[in-house]
Amino acid sequence: MKTDTLIGKDFGIAEALKMLGLSEINNGACTGTQWIETKGEIIESYSPADGKLIGKIKQATADDYEMTIKKAQEAFQVWRMIPAPKRGEVVRQIGDELRKFKEPLGKLVSYEMGKIYQEGLGEVQEMIDICDFAVGLSRQLYGLTMHSERPRHRMYEQYHPLGIVGVISAFNFPVAVWSWNAMLAMVCGDTVVWKPSSKVMLCAIATHKIIADVLKKNNVPEGVLCLVAGGSKYVGDNFLADHRVPLISATGSTRVGKRVGKIVGERLGRSLLELGGNNAIIISEHADMDLALRAVLFGAVGTAGQRCTSTRRLIIHESVYESFKTKLLNAYKHIRIGHPLDEKTLVGPLIDADAVKGFVAAQERVKKEGGTIIYGGEILSGEGYESGCYVMPCIAEVSKNLQIVCEETFAPLLYLTKYKTIDEAIALHNDVPQGLSSAIFSRNILETEKFLSHEGSDCGIANVNIGTSGAEIGGAFGGEKETGGGRESGSDSWKIYMRRQTNTINYSTELPLAQGIHFDF
Repeated sequence: MKTDTLIGKDFGIAEALKMLGLSEINNGACTGTQWIETKGEIIESYSPADGKLIGKIKQATADDYEMTIKKAQEAFQVWRMIPAPKRGEVVRQIGDELRKFKEPLGKLVSYEMGKIYQEGLGEVQEMIDICDFAVGLSRQLYGLTMHSERPRHRMYEQYHPLGIVGVISAFNFPVAVWSWNAMLAMVCGDTVVWKPSSKVMLCAIATHKIIADVLKKNNVPEGVLCLVAGGSKYVGDNFLADHRVPLISATGSTRVGKRVGKIVGERLGRSLLELGGNNAIIISEHADMDLALRAVLFGAVGTAGQRCTSTRRLIIHESVYESFKTKLLNAYKHIRIGHPLDEKTLVGPLIDADAVKGFVAAQERVKKEGGTIIYGGEILSGEGYESGCYVMPCIAEVSKNLQIVCEETFAPLLYLTKYKTIDEAIALHNDVPQGLSSAIFSRNILETEKFLSHEGSDCGIANVNIGTSGAEIGGAFGGEKETGGGRESGSDSWKIYMRRQTNTINYSTELPLAQGIHFDF
């Protein structure tokens, strides 16, 4: 382990906050270019990197929420009738504006959330990439034409804007997940109301300040892109139960997702759920071990294990188990843990003290259920670690899927298990409630194709010779089982943001009925 830190260094945070237009106290609600003078309790945002106060937010209240929803409703009436390519042009300009602010916004993401600066920059790049994707999409909101069984009839289907899209984002990706939803929703003709995690509200506020000039310059109706930064005390079940919001897109834990799904489902609304992951990599005896090691390392300790796609389980063939374990332990000893804005750092802090408690509690359960901790797990202290949020990434050996292994611990805790046959490995892989991301490392095409087949991985994402963590925006992102079943970002994920309509046109002077039914009078 390397623990180099630069004690007392500012890392340009003050300048970044100034560039982003953030103040000591910030309003928590916005309807595009107009900020609402919010009246909610002040919440303070402290960095997990050094425990310092970054800024304060006056939370959006239920009244602020009501005002915002009404603006979004009014804006939808106008925005939906603007041609989709013109909506795409606004999104293109948003992408250009994000390019200008990539460095300061990436720095804020890193400092407020705790992921290293390279990952902060990568998250803003995801926002830029989805803008580029959405611009092209704005000219491809296609439907199908079908042949009618009735003579001189034409059938086709089309997609219409849905309405207000509610976006509830999690702390681990403070801005990217919002953009995945918001940019697609915008080109589809929807309006968006964003409720960010209370742990990273400044990132959301900064994002809205960046895009305001673009909205103003293009005369975008007030209410197309809205922000309501308020805790569940103010913006909670009332948001989920609101019939004016036909779609709620929520990212978070399975526990939270079940509540979202229940409340939205009771009003027969739509929910797009991106929930827990418990991602595994199968390492075959036919694997390129060096390639696998690099993928495991980033997947397991990147973002301090706080990605929904983080690698949590390794299923290793018994013939290479000991040798790979030795390589892995040696690699863990060289991980640099420290301030996320220090360019030498590979692993930053956990988000807060509660996350640290969960990390420690999970290790106790591993031991109680029969597993063995073979590396790490300590809470780091001393100079550079005063926030109390830094931990040593942990490795545990387990003989099977213990109960704790079947649960997602949102921290750098990695489980190692042996297998004999590929069928046994796939069975172990699938024997958890979650189904987000998965991977196999093997040069054996019989194994890799089996892993990708109907009898292989049961996850929404299945990779060969790359890790579980990280996804390109061109493909649909999401998972099965307790991961929620939702799909965001690329491919045809845009369809959930629209309502589908089948149209039949009769251009004859007769009225034949389908299925040959005769109804004469």
